Amino acid sequence: MTQQNSPPSEMIRVPTALIPVVRRLSKLHRQGHTIVLLQGLEELISQFDSNIDIDVTPSSKSVLQLEKKLESKLDAMTKKLELIERAISSTRYNSQPKQRRQANPYQQTLVELQALPPENLAPRLGLSPSSLAPEREKLTTKEFISWTRNRDPRGIGWEWNPKDGLYHPVK
Repeated sequence: MTQQNSPPSEMIRVPTALIPVVRRLSKLHRQGHTIVLLQGLEELISQFDSNIDIDVTPSSKSVLQLEKKLESKLDAMTKKLELIERAISSTRYNSQPKQRRQANPYQQTLVELQALPPENLAPRLGLSPSSLAPEREKLTTKEFISWTRNRDPRGIGWEWNPKDGLYHPVK
């Protein structure tokens, strides 16, 4: 019997200022709150301006401005993580047993199909109105019903009635 092991954790380098945030993120991930975590991160990251063109020398004015902006964003990220943690813990401890849902909450009403003229039936079968009549004429009635049943999105067969010039659904 082979035992499946999870892949080893990857180590990444993180700026010192981000270490507490990354630890919180990791903890939330291990607790199984990955989806909520990713949604919060996406929302937060979308607030960053990715179109900034900066001079990367350490003493440059733009780097100093970016550091200030990053610090404020880190504070916002920390606050957001705290909110996520609170929301997760409050739903975990305050949730009441959920009521059982019905098998199908949306009652489907049965719609009886009406007879259709060729110009309405043809698009339903993926045809042009002019190509419907030749098919009907070359096939027997049973073959035509079967042929239309195979082309109809709901699997309904259609029969031609020459008296009213309409195609009628066949169950």
